[in-house]
Amino acid sequence: MDAQLPDVAAGQRFYGELFGWTFEEAPGGSVWALREGEPVAGLARKTDGRMPTVWTVYFATPDIEGLADRIWAAGGQVVTAPVPVAELGMSALVTDPEGAVFALWEPGSHQGFGVRHRPGTFAWAELYARDTEAANTFYGGLFHDALFGPDAHPDFGRAPVADVFPAEMPPHFLVHFQVEDCEAVLGTVGRLGGRVQAPPFETSYGKVAVVTDNQGASFAVLERTER
Repeated sequence: MDAQLPDVAAGQRFYGELFGWTFEEAPGGSVWALREGEPVAGLARKTDGRMPTVWTVYFATPDIEGLADRIWAAGGQVVTAPVPVAELGMSALVTDPEGAVFALWEPGSHQGFGVRHRPGTFAWAELYARDTEAANTFYGGLFHDALFGPDAHPDFGRAPVADVFPAEMPPHFLVHFQVEDCEAVLGTVGRLGGRVQAPPFETSYGKVAVVTDNQGASFAVLERTER
């Protein structure tokens, strides 16, 4: 996953203190965020100020062009066709039929997360959709084995938009970072210039709060009740 930010240095200060991340340079003026010396996210500068300030989740695939074609055929859109990112891999930006944006990644030298499901790292991605049955059909068709196969351990769920957000909120993905104490971390978010969008609430996968960083990118913090 990565965040598209107006000010990458400000993002480093915010997330560095919030999650204990360190950083190293990445291609194209981006930075890798590291936890325990392993990659957990990327921070990139927005190249167009009209684009939203957001976190984007990437789904790994061994065949990015084939998957992009399947997304198109299933009613989604290919916003940015697959392109190489140096020797790291290939990426594409796509949407589902309701317009929720996500990305695809065909690994080269960069395989993705080096660590997850620990404090300060990726824990979950939730799709907030208007038509949950249509989402089931779309994503179930694209990622059936990862979601439902015999060895599946999915990090991805879906819920109606109105469960947490106003009904007019567009469908979207919300990335979750694991924390040890959901409520305690909200004070740090506020002190660093972020704000709380949704105070802590219980889900089937733990206690969650939705926040924005000091530049407006939304994400969630998740205190696991069990794994």
